[in-house]
Amino acid sequence: MLKKILVLPGDGIGPEITAQAVKVLRGLPSHSGSEFEIEEALIGGAAVDAAGDPLPEETLAKARQADAVLLGAVGGPDWDALSPKLRPERGLLRLRAELDLFANLRPAKLYGELINSSSLKPEVIEGLDLVIVRELTGDVYYGEPRGVRTLGGGERQAFNTMVYRESEIDRIARVAFKLAVQRRGRVCSVDKANVLEASQLWRQVVADVACEFPGVELTHMYVDNAAMQLVRRPTQFDVLLTPNLFGDILSDLAAMLTGSIGMLPSASVNQSGKGLYEPIHGSAPDIAGQNRANPLGTILSVAMMLHFSLGAPLMAERVERAVADVLRQGVRTQDIATPGESSAGTGEMGNAVVNALGIERMSMIAGRREV
Repeated sequence: MLKKILVLPGDGIGPEITAQAVKVLRGLPSHSGSEFEIEEALIGGAAVDAAGDPLPEETLAKARQADAVLLGAVGGPDWDALSPKLRPERGLLRLRAELDLFANLRPAKLYGELINSSSLKPEVIEGLDLVIVRELTGDVYYGEPRGVRTLGGGERQAFNTMVYRESEIDRIARVAFKLAVQRRGRVCSVDKANVLEASQLWRQVVADVACEFPGVELTHMYVDNAAMQLVRRPTQFDVLLTPNLFGDILSDLAAMLTGSIGMLPSASVNQSGKGLYEPIHGSAPDIAGQNRANPLGTILSVAMMLHFSLGAPLMAERVERAVADVLRQGVRTQDIATPGESSAGTGEMGNAVVNALGIERMSMIAGRREV
C-alpha cells in the first residue's frame, strides 16, 4: 500500500538532518508491504522568505493529504525581528492546531553505549526508559486572551492565558494510560495544582480517567518537584503525563539525561493516527551547514512514524536496531562523543545507519535461505 510522507526540512540544521532520515526511509526493504511517496514543502523561516507565510496554504494542503509528516526544525535569529504572526514557530503551532495533533509523545531512552555521555552519574541514569506524554494544543500557547497592552502611565503589560477544557484533559490522559498499559503500568501526572485552577481541573480529570485503568498506578507530582526528580532519580518514571507548557520544559530536561538533545525523537498525533514526527531539538543555526548535527533524533522519529502512522512496526524495529548497531560500532557525532573520541559528520552518521539496515537485510535473506 502506498503511503504518502510529507517532509518539511525547515530552517537551520533541518534540511541536513531530514536528508539523512529520508536516506533511511529509502534504505528500507521495498518488499515489506509498504511503499513510500515522499514529497517536500516549506515551513518556518524558509517559508516566510519564499512565500511570506510560515505555513503556506500549499504546505497545509499537502500535510492534510499525507499519511505522516516529517519535520526538521524551524526558527533562527534571521527571523527574530518579525511580527509574532510571521515568526517561524507560529507556522509549526498552526500546523499542530490545523491537524489537531493534540498528543505529543517524547521517549527518553538511554543507550548503554552512551551512558558516559549523560551529565548524570552512570549509577543514577542506568536503565532510563521513560515517555513524556505532553498535551499539545491547549495551555498558554493557544489560550485566549493574549497580547500586549498599555496601562495607565504608558507602561506595557504582556499577558497569556492558561486554559484547559475537561475534554482536552480527558483525551490526553487516555493516551497516557493506554501507553502505560503497554509499558510498565505507571503514570505520573504533572501539574501545579497547589496554585493554578487549570492544574486543579487537570488533576481531577486525570484521576477520573485513572478509574477506568485499574491496572495502571497513578501518582501526581508538582512540576517543580518533577524537574528535581528527573535529575535525582529519573528511573522512577515510566509515563509522565504533562500539560503543554510543563511538558515543553521537562522534555528538554529529559533529553539531556540521555546524553544529547540530538538523540530524542517525538511524535505528535491526532485521533485518527496521523502524526507529525520531529526531533525535539531546535534549528541550531550556529552549526547549520557544517555537517556537525546529530541526525539520530530525526532517524528515530522515522521509527516512531513507521510505528504509529504508517502501520509498519517491524520496519520501525529495524530502524531502532540499526541505530543501536551504529552506536555499538562506536560511531559518534560531536554532541555524543566523549573527550578524545573521534566524531562523525551528519552525513557519515546517516550513511552508517543505512549501512546497518543493509547488513541486517542481508542477514535476514541469508537466514531465509538457510531455512
